[in-house]
Amino acid sequence: MKKVVVITGGGSGMGLATIKELGKDYTLIITGRTVSKLVKASEEYTKEGYEIYPFACDVSKKDEVLKLAEFAKSKGDVVALIHAAGVSPHMGNAESIIKINALGTHLVDQAFKDIMNEGSVILNVSSMAAYMLPNMLLPRKHYTKIFENEAKFVEKLVKKSRMFGSKMETSLAYPISKNFVCWYTKRVAKDMYKKGIRVISVSPGNFETPMGELESAQGKAFLKNGAIQRFGKVEEIALLFKYLIDPRLGYLTGEDIICDGGCIGSLNSFSKKEQKNF
Repeated sequence: MKKVVVITGGGSGMGLATIKELGKDYTLIITGRTVSKLVKASEEYTKEGYEIYPFACDVSKKDEVLKLAEFAKSKGDVVALIHAAGVSPHMGNAESIIKINALGTHLVDQAFKDIMNEGSVILNVSSMAAYMLPNMLLPRKHYTKIFENEAKFVEKLVKKSRMFGSKMETSLAYPISKNFVCWYTKRVAKDMYKKGIRVISVSPGNFETPMGELESAQGKAFLKNGAIQRFGKVEEIALLFKYLIDPRLGYLTGEDIICDGGCIGSLNSFSKKEQKNF
């Protein structure tokens, strides 16, 4: 049976770069909301002999996610899901950010849990932004509502995002949604491993992607905090994804891995006074 890897958000950025790393070894299913972008990406690599199937899917809609999972299962043994689909502060309002980034992670992970077998892995893409809000601004007490009432979960996180008004809502919604992704990955790890499925998350820093370009002004402001004072290259994060889904890493689960050029490490280990001298 063919080994299948599903890449959400596979039409551009990190997801697109990951196709190049995995296409020679796996059958790939790439998803996104824009069909034309997916078709263009698949056609380019199909010429190189890759077996790629584009599949339109809005990860915030349960029915579409379930159809994606069933389609993936029909193509072979789904050994890895790389969930890279997401939106940034400049790509929507608080509600759309919470629904796509946070709710979408839950919907995708749970749908694929049901069709994946022992030895497979789910990799959720978060962001270094997950670590940038003070605890008092993170609605962690509401995170568990995702397992009880999805609509209420979204409502509570959106409300928290709007606590400083509409002008600030996306700046709060994005890090809240990504903090949830890290929390969720750790929370479901034990349950996932009852089926032998590993689940991990990766928190990238500022990378040279279309989404990164939208946030470039803020991203450049953070560069001075990093050990490596440049934006990351998509090839670097794609290689990390490839390594992390390797079945030989069988003891790694329930953890977030930060790949940000040392930015969060510097912010957490240097005092505010020291940071001013960077």
